[in-house]
Amino acid sequence: MDVFQLFAVGKIKKDSGIETIEIYEEYADALLGLDQFSHVIVLYWFHKNDIPEKRSVLRVHPRHNMNNPLTGIFACHSPCRPNLIGLSVCKILSIEANIIRIDSIDAFNDSPVIDLKSYITSMDKMKDAFMPSWATRPHSFCP
Repeated sequence: MDVFQLFAVGKIKKDSGIETIEIYEEYADALLGLDQFSHVIVLYWFHKNDIPEKRSVLRVHPRHNMNNPLTGIFACHSPCRPNLIGLSVCKILSIEANIIRIDSIDAFNDSPVIDLKSYITSMDKMKDAFMPSWATRPHSFCP
């Protein structure tokens, strides 16, 4: 088994409806030019799921909805994964110093950010993409 080291470059902050990505000072220079993009791809760590039981889950009912078919975790966005990497595309509202204000992100407060990538429309938009019908329905969570 290969072993990799990841280092957090920042963290997600959620405070009174304002969502930001706080980049640690030692990585702030890496933000140069990001303000010229409308969106950013955020890779973060599902830190609240970082327990062996959650890492060993390989099949789930997507969106916690038992009406959705049992699906392998590589075929959905479940936070239960062997490697707890989350990915969100976020609209950049502003960047000031080392703080990126975003529209929203599906991550918890203080989730470690492991990388950012600028969203480039010619590279990140797939043509002729398709998905199962459960993925197109609005979220409906089971209690």
